[in-house]
Amino acid sequence: MSLSEFWDFLVLGVVLGSLYAVIAIGYTLVYGVLQLLNFAHSEVFMFGGYGGLLALTALIPETTPSGTGSVVYVLIGMVAGAALGGAVAFGLERVAYRPLRRRGAPRLVFLITAIGASFFLYNLAGKLFGRNPLPMPTMYENKRVLSVFGAELTITQVLILVSAVVMMIGLDYVVNRTKMGSGIRAVAQDPDVASLMGVDIDKVVSRTFVLGGLLGGAAGFLFGTNSQVWYTMGFLPGITAFAAAVLGGIGNVRGAMLGGLLLGVVETMTVGLWGDDWRYVGAFVVLVLVLMVRPTGILGERLGRTA
Repeated sequence: MSLSEFWDFLVLGVVLGSLYAVIAIGYTLVYGVLQLLNFAHSEVFMFGGYGGLLALTALIPETTPSGTGSVVYVLIGMVAGAALGGAVAFGLERVAYRPLRRRGAPRLVFLITAIGASFFLYNLAGKLFGRNPLPMPTMYENKRVLSVFGAELTITQVLILVSAVVMMIGLDYVVNRTKMGSGIRAVAQDPDVASLMGVDIDKVVSRTFVLGGLLGGAAGFLFGTNSQVWYTMGFLPGITAFAAAVLGGIGNVRGAMLGGLLLGVVETMTVGLWGDDWRYVGAFVVLVLVLMVRPTGILGERLGRTA
């Protein structure tokens, strides 16, 4: 690998990793509060892609927008994706998980329910939207606009990177600096004590799901702008983002961000060194090696203690 190729793959890895980090936050938020592995989060991500696709298909004219029009359509697509992702996450919590929580169901039942909800949601999407990949409507001319150490980035890649960074900073602020974040951290640390102190557990859990769903839905839209939208599109990014959350220390928001970025870079570097067939091998080898040395992940602390 030449030096120019190194920078190309490194920058691509950071872009990809930022997307993984945003998805991973949804896993880690829910785990931090409920100790629940919400495997249906990959379908929240998928519905976010469809949310943006449907909104833009209804609004975008036949000619490619430019300038302010492109910015407006990108914002519309992202808001639509985030809104549908948040709505699906809210529905999941109310329909699938809350009844189990109130009945004091064992964690294995939550896990089985999460897997069942995932199957239901992606088959529902296949039934509603068809099983063929659908291209995202053209919002702008995707030309190269930025060069970093010789690695050239397109508008879509810059959009993904900037949006992901803004969302991660915003989420970090919400969790650490707001009343809502205090409630989330209190429930994550000790739900019984939080309840005695007047924290509404149901409300906090519901808001946590919606927060993760908003980010996951927006990430689904961003992913769709770089490729296409289809009913199983959440599977591989979801698995990788879950691995990123575990790598960083599941339950730790900043750990999820770090794990996502690290896995994204390792994935693209693996492609650069050994080809696309090894894309996911390098990332998961790193995951296993890190967990062998540090089983709780790189940062390794729960949401309630560090956020």
